[in-house]
Amino acid sequence: MTPCARILCVRVSFQTATKKPLGAITQLENISVLKPSKQVLQSTVVIVVAIVIAGVFFALRPPPETVTIEPPTLTIDLAVAEKQTLSIAVSSQGTVQPRTETILITEVSGKIIELSPQFQSGGLVEKDEVLLSIDPRNYEVEVKRAEANVATAFSNLVQEKGRAAVARQDIKKYPRKYASKEAHYLALRLPQLKEAQARLDSAKADLEHANNNLDRTKIRAPYRGIIKARSVDLGQFVGSGTQLGQVFAVDFAEVRLPIPADRLNYLDLPDSHNKESAPSVIVENELGAKWQGTIVRTEGVLDERSRVLFAVAKVDDPYGVENGRDALLMGSFIKAQIGGKRIDNLIAIPRYILRTGNKVWVLDEQQRLRNRDVKILHTEGKLVYVYEGLNDGDRICLSTIPNAVAGTKVNVNATTSTSALVSANADHIADASTETNAL
Repeated sequence: MTPCARILCVRVSFQTATKKPLGAITQLENISVLKPSKQVLQSTVVIVVAIVIAGVFFALRPPPETVTIEPPTLTIDLAVAEKQTLSIAVSSQGTVQPRTETILITEVSGKIIELSPQFQSGGLVEKDEVLLSIDPRNYEVEVKRAEANVATAFSNLVQEKGRAAVARQDIKKYPRKYASKEAHYLALRLPQLKEAQARLDSAKADLEHANNNLDRTKIRAPYRGIIKARSVDLGQFVGSGTQLGQVFAVDFAEVRLPIPADRLNYLDLPDSHNKESAPSVIVENELGAKWQGTIVRTEGVLDERSRVLFAVAKVDDPYGVENGRDALLMGSFIKAQIGGKRIDNLIAIPRYILRTGNKVWVLDEQQRLRNRDVKILHTEGKLVYVYEGLNDGDRICLSTIPNAVAGTKVNVNATTSTSALVSANADHIADASTETNAL
């Protein structure tokens, strides 16, 4: 065969050989495509049958048993509402001040020769107690000189009176000689008598002045008080007008208490028309100690900016000099509760039971919680005064119940009354005050 014929035979053989595998591949592809379709169909049938069977079993299952779970019953404390006539106290605050404070100043000059041990900061002094002494020698000399001048003036007056007596006898002997009024006046030596008397009076005044200066060499306490400061020391020369120290009275203290204008109606304050009114007040310092006092006056002017009226409270014996109780120190910041007017038909409840929106829990006849809206007249410390929303006999829940809902059934643990709550609060204040004052 020629080369061309060989090439042609090879091509034909190759094509013939290649055609058979391509057909086989095509048949395999057709088989693989048909086979997955049957599997999907079979799977779908199985799933549908399973669902139908499950539905039949679900529909034919017995119903579950119903179990009712009751919430646990709460136990609470309650107070039975009782309307009362109550005194509304008004809260305030202020700073304790002495009723009198004095700067001690010398009226004479000289060297300080003696100091009292009590004449120092914090020293308690009695009225007229000598605090310091200034060298008195020069003033003693002035007293002696003044006494001598008085004696001389008195002697001159006696002599003039003698001369006047002699002149009176002479006038009786020679009445015509002294017939004129002027001559009679001069003859009796009346001008000389008046001059002698005036000199005696002047000498006595000088003696009194000298004695006063001598007495001023001893600086005395003007009243019972406590020394606030001392400005001089032993051996120091002081001139007239030198400041020696400061002292304040301890017979009683005063506290200026601001009262808001909207609280004035609750108080019966003393004024020009009602001077006998003296509301009680309890003052408490930063350590919790309490003292009893009274409102003795007001300043009578409402502050235009702050809209408050200042009332002045008086606290007797703040330093416990008479009864030995704890001292209410001057300058202390205090809180005050002022006793107010008595108002009818109020119910006092604890402040902590008041919920948002001024609501409280009350119990109905089935021992279930019910909401009650109340109206508040005044809040005083731990108590809230209700004037509307509660009636006599209402049972008020005193326990704090988180997440409580209306209709919740409860059990009662302890029962009291709102009047007992007020009494307990008042007794607590009174006992604290009595205990503190007795110390």
